[in-house]
Amino acid sequence: MPLVDMPLEQLYSYKGRNPRPEDVDAYWERALEEMRAIDPQIELIPSSFQVPFADCFDLYFTGVRGARIHVKYVRPKHAAEPHPAIVQFHGYSWHAGDWSDKLNYAALGYSVFAMDCRGQGGGSEDTGGVKGTTLNGHIIRGLDDHPDNLLMRHIFLDTAQLAGIAMNMPEVDPDRVGAMGGSQGGALTLACASLEPRIRRLAPVYPFLSDYKRVWEMDLAKDAYAELKTYFRHFDPRHEREDEVFEKLGYIDLQHLTGRIKGEVLMTVGLADTICPPSTQFAAYNNITSPKSVDIYPDYGHEHIPEVSDRTIQFMLGL
Repeated sequence: MPLVDMPLEQLYSYKGRNPRPEDVDAYWERALEEMRAIDPQIELIPSSFQVPFADCFDLYFTGVRGARIHVKYVRPKHAAEPHPAIVQFHGYSWHAGDWSDKLNYAALGYSVFAMDCRGQGGGSEDTGGVKGTTLNGHIIRGLDDHPDNLLMRHIFLDTAQLAGIAMNMPEVDPDRVGAMGGSQGGALTLACASLEPRIRRLAPVYPFLSDYKRVWEMDLAKDAYAELKTYFRHFDPRHEREDEVFEKLGYIDLQHLTGRIKGEVLMTVGLADTICPPSTQFAAYNNITSPKSVDIYPDYGHEHIPEVSDRTIQFMLGL
């Protein structure tokens, strides 16, 4: 099989290299307190896109630091209530995708909530200085400020806040909510279930945002992780602050969050992945203590992998 990282037997025991800040648990409890204090000011607007068996809405809510977050919400018309729901997250710099992408779950009787990450390719705001989009640079945004101002912190909180909003919808059974996504979406799936442990099932596919120091040491700070190299080249060319930088990134490193997950996990990993190296994904996976399994695709990298959508649907039918 291709070997771009550790042998498989080592991957199953690897728990990560990036430093864990001593106060990371207190950090996230403080963050959740900030999130819970917000009036979300939920707004539902019927979309111009509609289908016979479901109602489609543009849903907006206010997240931390005042950002208005946009969500595509698809609600089945004839499903029993309360019914299960799925929260979906997209890849880095992209957006929530087409409405039609959500209709398979709606046809099965599930409500679907697909979030646009703030400041990326969709309709959610980034209120850091100017309203609108910033598109990328989100991993390093806030590294020169207090850790509470890391942009990825706010995006992680948006996922948990959305899950709570979904669970409070009268048509949704709060005990039957799942989360899913690939790449950044896989990372946000793990973050969501870490910060909102009522998520019952989660299906992350080759998750991003884990074990930054391992990425750096593998010389793979390119593509999705290119910001790490850009940051050092522009702001710390002699790496005098390298230890400080990786410790601060530890606050938004999934390996330090996934021990909080309570739901059942089905993760997908391609062993030929050079965008999000398998060891970084396993660093997050191996710190999960709830029921879990991982689907391994030896010949696939960070790309469309056959069967994954079908296997995810079968897994989510367990809701």
